[in-house]
Amino acid sequence: MKLNKKFKVLSIGALLVLSLASMVGCSSKEEASKEESKQEQTTQEESKEVAEVKEIKGDEALKIMEKDKEALFIDVRSPEEYSAGHIPNAVNMFIDEFESNLDKLKGHEEKAIVLYCNSGKKSGDAAKILVENGFKDVSNAEGVKKYEYDLVKYKDITAEDMLALLEENKDAVLVDVRPEKDFKKGHIENAINVPFDQVESRLAELDKTKDIVLYCNTGNKSSSVAKQLQEKGYEKVYNAIDGVKEYEFKLVTE
Repeated sequence: MKLNKKFKVLSIGALLVLSLASMVGCSSKEEASKEESKQEQTTQEESKEVAEVKEIKGDEALKIMEKDKEALFIDVRSPEEYSAGHIPNAVNMFIDEFESNLDKLKGHEEKAIVLYCNSGKKSGDAAKILVENGFKDVSNAEGVKKYEYDLVKYKDITAEDMLALLEENKDAVLVDVRPEKDFKKGHIENAINVPFDQVESRLAELDKTKDIVLYCNTGNKSSSVAKQLQEKGYEKVYNAIDGVKEYEFKLVTE
């Protein structure tokens, strides 16, 4: 009888130990599950966070252009307003078609983007669209009616838009304004070479009735040539803001 009682006591004790161990195990699993759920929720909340649009003055915008060569400037006004005068190196993405053309900005999600319009309102709307779509470094600059920018009338275009233009318009004149030695090392097919320091003496080679499309290594020299042609009365001038050092063009040699 004593043995049976001892056995019963031991059995009950063992069951209690197992029960406690099970409870501790379940509690640990529940805590781990809660922690995982909490971490997952935090990750989801972080992914939903959007960057803040920076409101900047005109002089701040120009400093960004000067210091950050990868910064993209976007004029969200109508094509007509853009053609009448825009900030140098700014591309045109009309606000009415802005959201449907976001694919053109692929690759710029982490780079600086500066938007502007006449007053800052429409560019502010465009800036909001960008941050809501994951763009991290977005600034809304003072409009052209609020700050006295040095405006130009030639058209600044991206490399992709330049290639599309050349494909569509076979009569366009593609001009490489780099030095001859760079041109011979590799240039875009069908381009002619008119080095930036020879433009004045070779204007006769550039037909005013045709689209003149300019490019260089970075977009800077071609921008200067575009302005020069504009001052000479050329009205169909396009400057590629992406040069051969910034975009993987298919180059050919002579």
